[in-house]
Amino acid sequence: MSWKQTKDAPFFVGYLNAIPRQLVSFLAVFAVCFVGGLGLAALALSSTQNDPGNGGFQWGNRYENKGLLELRPYPVFRVPADGDTPARSYMLAGQGKRGVFSQTESNEGNPVMVRGVPVNRGDLTMIQVGRVEASEDQLGGFTPAEPVPLGRWKLTGEICDGKCYAGAMRPGRGLAHKACADLCLTGGIPPVFVSSGPVENRNFFLMADKEGNLLGDEIKPLLALFIEVEGDVERLDDLMVFKVDLATARVLK
Repeated sequence: MSWKQTKDAPFFVGYLNAIPRQLVSFLAVFAVCFVGGLGLAALALSSTQNDPGNGGFQWGNRYENKGLLELRPYPVFRVPADGDTPARSYMLAGQGKRGVFSQTESNEGNPVMVRGVPVNRGDLTMIQVGRVEASEDQLGGFTPAEPVPLGRWKLTGEICDGKCYAGAMRPGRGLAHKACADLCLTGGIPPVFVSSGPVENRNFFLMADKEGNLLGDEIKPLLALFIEVEGDVERLDDLMVFKVDLATARVLK
C-alpha cells in the first residue's frame, strides 16, 4: 500500500511561524488528556501510601483526663479503665520540639489532670500537653498494671519522632524529615519505631534501650533509614514498648 502526501494534509515545518489549525486542535486535546492522565496517576499512587496522620492535631477534640504520670523511660500518661473502656497509656510531648520530662518528674506517682491536644495516626496517639494540674481525685486507688513481656523480636522499620509521625508534621518520616526528627528527639520527644510488620496487630512502638532506659545520640545515625534491629517487646496497657539492642541494628538496602 502506498501513501501519498497531499497539499491539504497538515504538516508542521519548524522554520515557519504558523502551525496548521488541525495540529493545534490535536495538541490541545493531547495536552488536556496528558495532564488529566497525570492527575489520575498521582491519585492512584497516593492511594497506596500510608495515611500521613488523621488530620494531625485534633484541635476540635481537646484532651482532658485524670491519671498518673510515669517515665517508661519517656513520659507516659496512665489512665485507669472506665466501665467498658480499658486502661490506656499515652505518649506525651510538649509544645514545639520539646518533651515533658520536668512536668512528669515533679508529678510522678500522684493523681493529675492532663489537658492538651491529641495527635493521631492510625492507632498511634500522642498528647501534646498544655497543662498538668494536681488532682484531689485518688482515682479509686488506681494502680497501673506492670508491663507484659512479649518476648524477643527482630523488627524492620524506621525510627521516627513520635510527635511528627503522628501527624504534627508531614510526612514525618524518611530523609526529608531527618533534620526535624533529630531536633525533636534532642528536645525530648519520644522516639517511635514504625515497624513494617505488626506485633499483636500494632506497628508503632515507644522505644527504649535494651535495659529500658533513655536512648541517646546513638540512634541518630539510624534516623530516616530502613533498618533491622532486635529487642524485647512489652505491652503497657495498649502501648507497645520496644527495648532495642542497637548492637544488632543494620541498615537494609
